[in-house]
Formats: sequence, C-alpha cells, structure tokens
Amino acid sequence: MIKYINETTEYLQNKGFDKPEIGIILGTGLGKLLNDITIIHEVSYNQIPYFPTATVEFHKGKLIYGELEGKKVVVMQGRFHLYEGYTLQDITYPVRIMNQLGIHTLLVSNASGAVNLDYAKGDLMLIDDHINLLGGSPLAFKGVSKLGERFADMSAPYDKAINTKFKEIAKAHNFTLHEGVYASMLGPQLETRAEYRMLKTLGADAVGMSTVPEIIVANHLNLKAAAVSVITDKGDPDHLQPVNIEDIIAMAEKAEPNMITLFRELIKTL
Repeated sequence: MIKYINETTEYLQNKGFDKPEIGIILGTGLGKLLNDITIIHEVSYNQIPYFPTATVEFHKGKLIYGELEGKKVVVMQGRFHLYEGYTLQDITYPVRIMNQLGIHTLLVSNASGAVNLDYAKGDLMLIDDHINLLGGSPLAFKGVSKLGERFADMSAPYDKAINTKFKEIAKAHNFTLHEGVYASMLGPQLETRAEYRMLKTLGADAVGMSTVPEIIVANHLNLKAAAVSVITDKGDPDHLQPVNIEDIIAMAEKAEPNMITLFRELIKTL
C-alpha cells in the first residue's frame, strides 16, 4: 500500500495539488459548498491511480483542490461506501492520500436517520462519538503498523476543540445543532423496527452507512477530525414509515445552508 500511496500522491502533486491544509468529504448536505471554493485543479477519480470510483448515482466522482476562506483545501466530491462492494481499505484510501498531501484536519458530512426521536428532519447533529457496526476495521490488514499505530486510540475520535467551535457557530447563527452518537451500519437497506430498537438500546442518536471508517483512519494518522450529520428521516420503530431516496435528498438540501455556514465559518478559524 505504501507504494500505491506514494504513486497516487506523486500523480496529484504533479497535477498541482500543493500542500492542502484541510481535507473535506462532501457527503450529503454539503454539495453546494463547492460554489464557495475557488477551484484551482480537479481530477476525476477514474483518472487517479489506485483510486476507487463512486458508483452511487447522486455521488459525484472528483477530487478537487482549491481555496476556501483563505485556506488550501482538498475536497472529495463523492465518497465510497462498503455497500458498493469496496473494502474498508478502499473506502479510506483517499484519507491516506489527503494525509500524504499534507492536510492536518479532516471534515466530513453525511446523511443519517434519527434514532433519537427528539431530532427533527432537516436538523443537524454534530458527531461526538460513534459505534462501528460495519463488521470490520479499516486498520485490520497486514502491514498497517507501517502506516501508523496499529492499536489506534479512539477515546476521543472527534476533535473536541473543533466541536466546540461548531457549537459556537451554530449558536451565533441561531440554528439547532444537536450533539450525539452516530452508528454506522453496512446497508444499503435501511433499518428494521427491531434494528432501530437495538440502536436506541446501544446509545445511538443517529444511524448511517458511512463516515466511521474515514474517522478511524484519520485517528490512525493523527489527523484532527470532525463530522456533522444531516437528519434526513426518523427511525421511530412504533410508527416506522417507508422512506424513499428523493425524500432523503430533499431534507439534505433543506439543511444545506446551515451545514455550509458551519464548515465555512469553522475553516476561517483553522
């Protein structure tokens, strides 16, 4: 993997990806952040050596380098999921590349379903901690110790100082930002009533199908990391309603202005 990482990094450096400071994974609810970025270079995933290719139709597939609020950023427009048939190492390979390019901070967004029924559709939840229910680890491979500490510490996977800044920004702009525990499940099917009850018992506030692998690898690489979820549906096991992807996307779009405010204002301070 070290050989692959070096080749991919060299390719991107030759394309002009010069010492980015912050990595951003544009999950659901953050796509229009690109309108605020001064794009300097962009490369399709399928042109980058050893990079996976996004297969979900509403996830784009470009790695973008540019400036946002005076900071150099590298942005994933489209992410990868275990349910697409990739390995956990595939999914997190871009995080290793962003680290090798020079980032010190990784910021992530995603869509999730509310397990905590005090949350409303369209709300945002700052992730304070997570539960890995994916059935594996992106660090479980031979030679991982050559890339970082095998037994990565996860006592505080989400940077406390960044989370504090996020909460201050939400308060200053007068919108709701919950703080809670995110559970990541394999998918792509949504949860059953029994699974929502299980998640509540486990202490989850929201559930999705992403983010946790990337955060684990960010901690493995000693990067500062933070993530925000858009609550796009509610998992009330006693009144569970069918969900369609169009409704989820509509809720993400509703929350997008607040999500963009969070990320832009935070990046000013980093």
